[in-house]
Amino acid sequence: MKKSLYILCILMPLMSCQKKPETNDVIKSNQAKEISFITSDSIKVFGDLYELDKNAKTILLFHQGGSNARGEYLTIIPKLIKMGFNILAIDQRVGGQVYGNYNRTIANIPDYNFEDGYSYCDAHSNIEGALDFIIESGFTGEKILWGSSYSASLAINLGNKRPNDINKVIAFSPATGNSMKNCLPNASLETLEVPLLLLRPPHEMGRENVIAQFELAKANGHQTYVAKYGVHGASMLVESRVKNNTDQTWDVVTSFLEQKEQ
Repeated sequence: MKKSLYILCILMPLMSCQKKPETNDVIKSNQAKEISFITSDSIKVFGDLYELDKNAKTILLFHQGGSNARGEYLTIIPKLIKMGFNILAIDQRVGGQVYGNYNRTIANIPDYNFEDGYSYCDAHSNIEGALDFIIESGFTGEKILWGSSYSASLAINLGNKRPNDINKVIAFSPATGNSMKNCLPNASLETLEVPLLLLRPPHEMGRENVIAQFELAKANGHQTYVAKYGVHGASMLVESRVKNNTDQTWDVVTSFLEQKEQ
């Protein structure tokens, strides 16, 4: 009998004997809807919308450089949905295939070249367009910006620019390099009114510009956290990338998400 079952699994791989791909599990089980919108600078941005309830809180997920929404947030999105959040995860124009999958926004730009004059800072229109899309789509609950690396810096700046439309900002490893010189978030940290959680992995805390940014955030009353185990960006929440337990970091993020506005 056991032998028959074994043969059945081999001959019928599409049945329940075989585990479905992770990406399909995430998208189908949570009914992701692929969306697109046009930014103020005429870029067509693609993303995935996971809608639970338009009156519930919505997290807008933005990936790091060289990445894309489905690849970077594959294991993070299901946890956030389980917590009751609507999710909009977009592919910004500055990205790629890091963590697998591909960037749909870039794939739909003919003759795309990162050196064609479009910078990390220019992607601000992408994340602001995502916020406008959610508002125009009738989502009335709190809106939380979630950025990773360069998009974390842009999220802080957008939170400072649109405090009436944004309720919280989570910034994982906000970029501080020369490529961000025209859109560094440091000035925004001094005037940002909405609650901010800024997170870093330990190895980034040895850089002078990172320390200065971290101290500036703390001096202006923002919440900061150095993950005991961590890697760059929002991937500090993914155990397979950290190669260690991420529960403490998740606890900090979850606590911040659940905090009620004062």
